[in-house]
Amino acid sequence: MARLALVTGGARGLGAAISIALKNAGYRVVAVDVNEQTGKEFTEASGIPVYLVDVSDFNATKEGIAKIVADHGPIEIVVNNAGITRDAFLHKMTVEQWDAVIKVNLSSMFNVTRQVIESMRASGFGRIINISSVNGQVGQFGQANYSAAKAGVLGFTRAVAQEGAAKGITVNAICPGYINTEMVAKIDAKVLASIVAKIPTGRLGEPKEIARTVVFLAADEAQFVNGATFSINGAQFTT
Repeated sequence: MARLALVTGGARGLGAAISIALKNAGYRVVAVDVNEQTGKEFTEASGIPVYLVDVSDFNATKEGIAKIVADHGPIEIVVNNAGITRDAFLHKMTVEQWDAVIKVNLSSMFNVTRQVIESMRASGFGRIINISSVNGQVGQFGQANYSAAKAGVLGFTRAVAQEGAAKGITVNAICPGYINTEMVAKIDAKVLASIVAKIPTGRLGEPKEIARTVVFLAADEAQFVNGATFSINGAQFTT
């Protein structure tokens, strides 16, 4: 039977592209999202089941993933993609804006991965792919919360990679640059134009370009790729 992949925030934007790419590569895929209508529309269009799970809440995540496992079997591949923005200058940022972004973008990594890591260790196989951001590497004006969360994703990735390597588990991070998604479309047109002007490629990335890297990292053959960070940003930031 094909391996089962779970994609958080997997019913729209980048997550939807990842879910579809994994399905097209032959995996069984389940997505989770917090918007019921979005989930229904995505399932109708793609055939991929969507479960309503708030991955920012530990207990809700535990219950949701238990239901998924009961319905579909052990989860062998996780793509921690769920993310939001609540932009503000730090001197104007509210604690609610800070907490919301940290919980969805960073705490969800623990909430989800904690539910699957033991079964992965027991089976001797696991693929954990965490979606960070170029802004977690370089920071971004007005995004102290988002940049902090996405930088935290990189530390989480490296630590868990070391813990799981001997058990056949790989943990890698992808840092997309500015990708043509709904989230980026919400940026003021003038601001977005100034951002694109700084990308040497001269354009936004496309979701399928990130999804292709996810498919590569999910493969059984990617066993020695572990604890790595993949920067996909059109040469906006290089290391």
